[in-house]
Amino acid sequence: MRDALVAAAFQLFLERGYEQTTVDDIVALAGVGRRSFFRYFPSKEDVVFPDHERCLADMTAFLAESGEAEEPVHRVCDAARLVLRMYAENPTFSVQRYRLTKKVPGLRAYELSVVWRYERALAEYLRTRFTGRDGTLQADVIAAAVVAAHNNALRSWLRSDGKGDSDAAVDHALGYVREAFGGAPPAHRGGEQPEDVVVVVSRRDAPLWRVVQEIESALGRN
Repeated sequence: MRDALVAAAFQLFLERGYEQTTVDDIVALAGVGRRSFFRYFPSKEDVVFPDHERCLADMTAFLAESGEAEEPVHRVCDAARLVLRMYAENPTFSVQRYRLTKKVPGLRAYELSVVWRYERALAEYLRTRFTGRDGTLQADVIAAAVVAAHNNALRSWLRSDGKGDSDAAVDHALGYVREAFGGAPPAHRGGEQPEDVVVVVSRRDAPLWRVVQEIESALGRN
């Protein structure tokens, strides 16, 4: 029934437009009642993103299963690939959703809220690994970089109508994140202090990931 509701919704969205389609229209085409619709989807917006809750749960479980031996940056990159896998499971649907979301401001806002939840899940995991000085900052910056790189590659694949190599595109994008942050050790723990001081000169408007990359280069950690 859930799949039937999604199929009916997108058929109507393509035929009539998102704003012109009501929940009553969707349930009528699917042959079910309104109660059945709201059993699966809290709102009309949710039917556009029917698989994100499952994917977020899978990502959270994947990160929770991580051991101490796992390199944290590599782990969150692998977690981001779960989102790619979800999109790649049904390229036709994913492309249709991408096109629809671009046209409807409300759906773009909803999508941003979904992306933020993925980023928060990555950051929360990283905070457990980077617990020392600047650990939270390090976790948040890396999580944002992973999401930005993943989404850049994902959108490129969607713009190709799902015909390109999605795995290669995302691997290439995440490679920048791993190169910039993958070799960085956890921040200093407790009262430990670094034994030396490194001064890096950078442009004021340089992105934070670039500044961190320059610091790592100065420390010989590339």
